[in-house]
Amino acid sequence: MPAPESASVSSEKAAAPAPTWRESLTVYLQPRVLIVLMLGFSSGLPLALSGSTLLVWMRESGVDLGTIGLFALVGTPYTLKFIWAPLVDALHVPIFTRAFGRRRGWLVFSQLLLIGAILLLALTDPARSPLFVALGALLVATMSSTQDIVVDAFRVESLPESEQAAGMASYVAAYRIGLLVSTAGVLFLVSAFESTGIGRNAAWMWGYVAMAALVLIGTVTALAATEPEQSVRAEAKTRGEAAFSRVMHAAVGAFSEFLARKYAWVALAFVVLFKFTDAFSGTMTAPFVIDLGFTRNDYAAIVKGVGLIATLIGGFAGGYLARRYSLVASLWIGGLLQAISNLVFAWLAYVGVNQWALAVAISAENFTGAIGTVIFVAYLSALCQNPLHTATQYALLTALAAVGRTYLSSGAGYVAEATGWPLFFVISVAVAVPSLILLAWLQRRGHFEAVGTVKV
Repeated sequence: MPAPESASVSSEKAAAPAPTWRESLTVYLQPRVLIVLMLGFSSGLPLALSGSTLLVWMRESGVDLGTIGLFALVGTPYTLKFIWAPLVDALHVPIFTRAFGRRRGWLVFSQLLLIGAILLLALTDPARSPLFVALGALLVATMSSTQDIVVDAFRVESLPESEQAAGMASYVAAYRIGLLVSTAGVLFLVSAFESTGIGRNAAWMWGYVAMAALVLIGTVTALAATEPEQSVRAEAKTRGEAAFSRVMHAAVGAFSEFLARKYAWVALAFVVLFKFTDAFSGTMTAPFVIDLGFTRNDYAAIVKGVGLIATLIGGFAGGYLARRYSLVASLWIGGLLQAISNLVFAWLAYVGVNQWALAVAISAENFTGAIGTVIFVAYLSALCQNPLHTATQYALLTALAAVGRTYLSSGAGYVAEATGWPLFFVISVAVAVPSLILLAWLQRRGHFEAVGTVKV
């Protein structure tokens, strides 16, 4: 976006009055936001079916722990999805693209493939053929991550700037609910099937069949939605190009356009580091809780139960903050809150085994972490301005953001072992400092106005 136009938009938005509480809440009832909410459920549903839920099925079937541990590799497509994102940006799906449009065609197509992959996984037997289970799980993860690519692009392109954070808050809430359905929901469902006299493997099969049927919620949503105008314009612009040419333009254009921006490398470093403080402490939350002396039931009820509620509320709070304040102000609020909240675990380390104290600590961490996530994703969405390669750019940025969560935080256990729990959580606050320095540096140089002044 040209600088003069950006400055003009910035001054206009600065002069506009902040939205009222009612305006900030009614944005969640906008049809576009509700569409994104339902797609969030569809995205969250399959994650555990190739992950934690599948591992429970395998262990109950007698699969050894070594084999189960290797199944962590099944999640690789979620990390590498940016590699085939240019195909989603550039290629047409025969029949589907013509019938539903560029983004909706891919949505329906990926969801039908996902349903088929889940049904295929449902027909496997972990006790007899763990290799076929692995192939089925890998297929589910690949189709699920492909759906994520399309949903992210659809969300960025279909929501105006004023609805981006609200859309992401709704998406996160529905994603968590979908994840809950495919974890606790499946386990309850399998137990219910077993109580009718059905064998264990058959009960698991029907549990997975039920999850495949729930993916249709996303398919119906995609059919009810309208194609984003940005996508329609991008489709018209590239209609005459050959398929290979479109793929190359999407792949090369997504990288070159971003790197051509001023301070691009600093912005990328900020993307990697912003959620690092959250990931660094979050990696050790489970062993910390167990080390203090809490039971597995305490962990399940408080960390997964109370924590989920705090995450949902925090997501909507993040949407409100991001709609009420400028993007850079919201990033400061989210960045500081998610860092400082780690101190509640240092406090908990001194309190010891106390269910109320654990509930307070988990609620504070999940609430502030969700605020930071929603605001951060609003920033990532603002960086993806070109509908010719929205999917590729967003997939690349989320992959970079995962570096802090996956790799930089991998040494957290050694730090905790060397320092003890109270000091570890103090250090986890300190690791937020580099991202805040980068935030201040980018703010002083007008970076956030240049990316589109997203006052969401």
